[in-house]
Amino acid sequence: MREITFETIRDTVAALAIEACCRMPEPLLNAMRAARESEPSPTGRDVLGQLLQNAHIASSETCPICQDTGLAVVFAEIGQEVHITGGLFEDAVNAGIAKGYTEGFLRKSSVAEPLFERQNTGDNTPAIIHTKLVAGDRITLRLAPKGAGSENKGALHMLVPADGIEGVKRAVLDTVSHAGASPCPPMIIGVGIGGNMELACLCAKRACARDVDSRNPDPRYAALEDELLELVNRLGIGPAGLGGGTTAFKVNVEFCPTHIACLPVAVNINCNAARHAHAII
Repeated sequence: MREITFETIRDTVAALAIEACCRMPEPLLNAMRAARESEPSPTGRDVLGQLLQNAHIASSETCPICQDTGLAVVFAEIGQEVHITGGLFEDAVNAGIAKGYTEGFLRKSSVAEPLFERQNTGDNTPAIIHTKLVAGDRITLRLAPKGAGSENKGALHMLVPADGIEGVKRAVLDTVSHAGASPCPPMIIGVGIGGNMELACLCAKRACARDVDSRNPDPRYAALEDELLELVNRLGIGPAGLGGGTTAFKVNVEFCPTHIACLPVAVNINCNAARHAHAII
């Protein structure tokens, strides 16, 4: 049994919050550079150049890439041989979010109640935490802050098996077409297929938080990722929604078992910053 302290988790999460909000992952920067070179639209190339300049300033000055630093979504894998001391795991994560968003001067966007008072919690807590128990004596954390402009444009499509792969493609393209410029394209699109209505959405969110240079290990789904990306980019929405050939940098697909009568398809869209950072404790 390995002991990990409350303070270690708190401080790791705080550092991840600042990193995710202020530093664009290198694979995404590379994708943005490549897109600027291949983008046929002069306006699109100019937008991509401005996004790269913005990312450089944010990283060099440790300031947010975007003013909307989102709700804090945390994917945690906790080894069964870990013993957390000094407090509860979720309390440590929330203490880390509060510390990171306060010390990092990140915007606090969380309201405690969604419909009536909508009072800001003041420290961007509580985090949205997805926890999985795994083998081993480590904790793996992936923090993916998610802003409202892109989150508002996600969708769940409860298809039936007869809809098949063409139905899946239509669901993705309809969602992206409806989203238009609102998610701040070029986008990273997460698609979750299978499960039930909540698990499909969780698969899509996990897919959205994947690195842009990752691929589904199943070659059939990897080929679907490539095809969907090509179809999305044919829509012509382009950088900042001003037209062009780069509507998305990547489409990531995740799948899970489902009912014999179900074919749920969830689409979760990330903005061009696609903020995420991870650490292993």
